Amino acid sequence: MKKILFFIAFAATFTTMSAQEVSARAKAMRMMTFAKPEYMVKDVKVFIDTMTVYSLADYVIYPIGKWENVEQYITNTKLHWYREVGYKRYFDSMSVSVNILRRLDDSYIDMYRSITTGRVEMIAGKITDPEVVLDNGVHVGMSKEDVFRVLFKRFPKSYVADISVLKVISGAGEVGQIYTFKGNKLRHIGIISKYKYY
Repeated sequence: MKKILFFIAFAATFTTMSAQEVSARAKAMRMMTFAKPEYMVKDVKVFIDTMTVYSLADYVIYPIGKWENVEQYITNTKLHWYREVGYKRYFDSMSVSVNILRRLDDSYIDMYRSITTGRVEMIAGKITDPEVVLDNGVHVGMSKEDVFRVLFKRFPKSYVADISVLKVISGAGEVGQIYTFKGNKLRHIGIISKYKYY
């Protein structure tokens, strides 16, 4: 009798888990239909509290805008940045000249000027300062709904209620931003890159 009860409990748990996975897939497919065309969203994945949006838009590669040099960006932001210049080693023991821009709250952006594109490219970053605004208008302190409205024309609020991490990743998966929410507010923006630079 105990074995039968155990089997029934296991089957119920497995069925519930499968139903939740189907629900996440259905949610992701529906969110794709709401995506703004300028973001050229090719896929959306939902896993527990994380939504990943794969986009072919230039914004994903240039979250702070397209600049020919770091000085243009610093001048445009009209913010006081502490600047460090040095070299960093990446992947296959290549050294890259990197500019690290920092704010007093320890927000930072690592960037370099690509000899391939002639533009400033992102390597990494952590932004917690609400005065640092990305090119699409996203900044720390925004409500979760406002952040999602940047990417989507509309969406059911229940679809984003449980999301605490939104990842916007390039089509090749090499660069992206990670938006982390606490409650209903954007608390942290991460910039990630897996490029082999130059």
